[in-house]
Amino acid sequence: MNNINSIQALILVPTRELALQISSTVKEIGKYLNVQCMVSTGGTNLKEDIHRLRNQTAPVHVVVGTPGRVLDLSYKGIMNLSKCSILVLDEADKLLSKDFQRTVENIIKNLPSLKQTMLFSATFPLDVRNFQQKYMSNSVLKNLMEELTLFGVTQYYTYIEEKLKLNCLHTLFQKLEINQAIIFCNTTKRVKLLAKKVFEMGMSCFFIHAQMDQQERNKVFHDFRNNACRCLVSTDLMTRGIDIPNVNVVFNFDFPKNSETYLHRIGRSGRFGHLGIAISFVTDDDVKNYYTIKKELDTDIEPMPQNIDRNKYAI
Repeated sequence: MNNINSIQALILVPTRELALQISSTVKEIGKYLNVQCMVSTGGTNLKEDIHRLRNQTAPVHVVVGTPGRVLDLSYKGIMNLSKCSILVLDEADKLLSKDFQRTVENIIKNLPSLKQTMLFSATFPLDVRNFQQKYMSNSVLKNLMEELTLFGVTQYYTYIEEKLKLNCLHTLFQKLEINQAIIFCNTTKRVKLLAKKVFEMGMSCFFIHAQMDQQERNKVFHDFRNNACRCLVSTDLMTRGIDIPNVNVVFNFDFPKNSETYLHRIGRSGRFGHLGIAISFVTDDDVKNYYTIKKELDTDIEPMPQNIDRNKYAI
């Protein structure tokens, strides 16, 4: 790859956090081959990207980026994709949703017609199927869901009144052996309020959501990944593809609205062959979603026992 001084692979992702994670893996794998990788995402200094792409002494071979920034640089003639023979869409179900699909298709117009295209996704909605038929007529579909979905994650629920959620969470903090935990809420406002309450319970805690400044989000993600605190309260920003090996407990403080979100949330535990648990708080308002998600995923969500076996989640 490094014999050609141009971009040869483009990896598109929906968030900067995921871009940073993937780029670190690319750099680790590629360092022995002198493969140069750069991250290009929205919310960062455009001039830095331009300077990096024009640096002829260290030409970029792999770009990991979000669609908006990649398309912008491509349209400006700064990011030359004419020799890019590999296109990867990670979290393809998100990238091909209405938020990103048109942008992704415009990026493809700047790529060679002859290329290898790869999609990776935990779900296979109609948008992905349509894209596959339009752009990947000779593709091969590999379904690993039966082998990998929810493997290593024991799922529990507790049927609870809204006003008792905080007390329940406090009790679980005392009973469980938590390495690190991610606590999901459905709104930014709820994230901020809960993070304050968790801190008042005596647990070290960060929070993260999409309305935060990008640099602040980067710092929170980096520090949490490096075990600077035990709890992270988050919106669904942290659901996709984020690998933090020390996370052994996930809480759905607010129950998700659909099976896709549920699947991505609980998948933040039980990573890298470790075991983990996911505990969902289910109120009267969540009962319909609970049964729908359980049916669609064909999965067992057990009532939370009085005592949870540490062997199911201890790292």
